[in-house]
Amino acid sequence: MESLLHYVWKHRIYVPDDLQTTDGQVIEIIDPGIYNSDAGPDFFNAKVKIAGEIWAGNIEIHTCSSDWYKHRHQFDKAYNSVILHIVESIDSEVITTESGRKIPQFILKIPDHIQINYRYLLNRENSIPCLPHIHDVPAVYWSDWKNALTFERLERKTQTIFNFLDEYRDDWNEVFYITLARNFGFGINNDAFERLAKSLPYKYILKHSDSPQQIEALFLGQAGLLESDEFIDDYYQHLRKEYLFLSQKYDLKPLDASIFKSLRIRPNNFPHIKLVQLAGFIAHGQSLFSQILEKANLKEFQSLFASNVNGYWETHYHFGKISPRKKKGLGLSAIHILLINTVAPLLFAYGKRKNQDLFIQKTLYLLENIPSERNHIITHFEKHGVRSLHAADSQALIQLKRAYCEAKKCIYCRIGHRVLNMRSGFGK
Repeated sequence: MESLLHYVWKHRIYVPDDLQTTDGQVIEIIDPGIYNSDAGPDFFNAKVKIAGEIWAGNIEIHTCSSDWYKHRHQFDKAYNSVILHIVESIDSEVITTESGRKIPQFILKIPDHIQINYRYLLNRENSIPCLPHIHDVPAVYWSDWKNALTFERLERKTQTIFNFLDEYRDDWNEVFYITLARNFGFGINNDAFERLAKSLPYKYILKHSDSPQQIEALFLGQAGLLESDEFIDDYYQHLRKEYLFLSQKYDLKPLDASIFKSLRIRPNNFPHIKLVQLAGFIAHGQSLFSQILEKANLKEFQSLFASNVNGYWETHYHFGKISPRKKKGLGLSAIHILLINTVAPLLFAYGKRKNQDLFIQKTLYLLENIPSERNHIITHFEKHGVRSLHAADSQALIQLKRAYCEAKKCIYCRIGHRVLNMRSGFGK
């Protein structure tokens, strides 16, 4: 309930009557302060008038007043600047700072409709708690919130990229390679493909950029898919021989093939096919990341991924079984997924790291020109009137669902804010 107290205080939607401290002094709230999500008091730089005297400082909020002592704030100098202790209930009449100063306390009364709506949303089993009331939210709120969520999702992905850059000493090509490999897992195999890329450094692959088959052998062999003795076809034996030589040369240890999943996924997404597609892309040549930076429009970005794999795979999804002939190059929808999840975040991260707005604008251009993703999250929202016009919208809705709806962080969501403040018929 403490988070709800934060919400009510921040947005000044408390019951206005009888604003006074627990010892009867009249309070006027001039400025609730700036919310602090880190260590220290909950709100910084607040301004309140107590008994006619203006106080400027910090605010601390607890469910019960005794929580001040439970959290040992009375020994922490960081809380000496607290000017008001806000609580839902009083079970400790006197609160003092480390310096010995007594802090006024204020019981924050939450409006009934806010409490009812909040409990309703928290107790809803639906993965999008406010879904029955989403259509009551004006479109303008959706537009602004989706824009913010798109950036929020990009910022989250950027942090992962920055972590990789720290680990690989600002080697953008290596980070691009690892990020791309992960996303070639297309969901179910993401972690396995990332492990593969980390176990097979990009510098080794570059040494064989003139031999697509050797690159293919490195990927399939490092994935543990060339370990069997039961396959006798010439192509398998050729790849196996290549990998045995290269693994000894670079002291490579193959992964356990069992980490790559094939069950309940479409044949086009089988690990063998995705690995040879990845190998085909990597075989394009050196400085792949610089090629990304140079592209200017969607067609140019798409063309990077337009490559066919070795003819052997036209009649195979894996070794040992012939299938009807079919080209196994990446389809347009798969290319769009890679652009959304790999290229766009890397361009955004590069723009942030280098302080170059051009690449941030390229990111937005890409996302706003790629069609909306089609998945159960987007379908669920669209059934209730929330449209997804392009990939920027679909990324926003995915961020909303995962970061807010599933976590029941309705009070931090702009749509949740609107819904929480509805007074008629909600929660019944």
